[in-house]
Amino acid sequence: MNLNEQSPFRGGGVTILAIESSCDETSASVCVDGKILSNFIANQTVHEKYGGVVPELASRAHMQNIVPVVDAALSSANCQLSSVNAIAFTQAPGLIGSLLVGAQFAKSLSLALDKPLIAVHHMQAHVLANLIADEKPSFPFLCLTVSGGHTQIVLANAPLDLKVIGETIDDAAGEAFDKTAKLLGLPYPGGPLIDKYAKLGDPLKFKFAEPQIPGLNFSFSGLKTSVLYFLQKQEEGFIQNNINDLCASVQYTIINILMKKIKKAVDQTGVKEVCIAGGVSANSGLRTALQEMGEKHGWKTFIPKFEYCTDNAAMIAITAYYKYLAGEFSELDVNPSARAEW
Repeated sequence: MNLNEQSPFRGGGVTILAIESSCDETSASVCVDGKILSNFIANQTVHEKYGGVVPELASRAHMQNIVPVVDAALSSANCQLSSVNAIAFTQAPGLIGSLLVGAQFAKSLSLALDKPLIAVHHMQAHVLANLIADEKPSFPFLCLTVSGGHTQIVLANAPLDLKVIGETIDDAAGEAFDKTAKLLGLPYPGGPLIDKYAKLGDPLKFKFAEPQIPGLNFSFSGLKTSVLYFLQKQEEGFIQNNINDLCASVQYTIINILMKKIKKAVDQTGVKEVCIAGGVSANSGLRTALQEMGEKHGWKTFIPKFEYCTDNAAMIAITAYYKYLAGEFSELDVNPSARAEW
């Protein structure tokens, strides 16, 4: 698809309607010339009693939420569908059923409106969420992407030139939070609760294993095992009596692993503009640790607003905006669950 044929507003007036449905949030956003005008998110609470996201229930909730969420995003931005230049959606990674709901809705709009379709890689979008704020990092920059399913260090040379230079070889940081929270008897999602209780505890009270992985890769499965074995040796009532210190110590260990690796990445690349992204970047301890390390070593650090940390359509919209300018469009038969290229 030729960019000149599709955009009478080349260089201005580019309006993107974006849809995000990769897991258990249904979100829609309107972006005009790289500025986010609206970003609506419908959360799903049905999964809490199951201790994790149930894919079938997530898909059904997306089907219920997607029309009102898209309508709310358009209304808030005072945008008509006829003025949209392209429709964007999340293309992997994510739950297949959830991805299909967003993708099929976006494809239907694209076909009915005769507008270009843009498929966006989920993790690429998390990185580029750092370009939403007025104060943006300059290229090249490093991004520590931490979510429930991914932990990566990404070298961003340009909006559409991203390279993963380090990643987890087993559990992600988000999984480490949630799995250790479960061991502590905390309800799902446990990560935010660990963050909450950690503020009241001593982060150095208990010491847990930090897997020694060479290079810039991560490992968190050993930490979970370390916590498990430690708790098995304790007497009844120990967790309840030490919950704040336990949470603080677990959080300290996870953050320490992350900070050591991003420090190594800065040393190896010489890039001193550093961002974080992904759901775990909403963790207050991680945000503080990055700021403090940046001040200590002379880095320039960037931290997205909370609403742009978890899965949201604004990050899909900003990524689609740059793809639109580059003429990177998708065909209607694009597979929403295929492993998309960055």
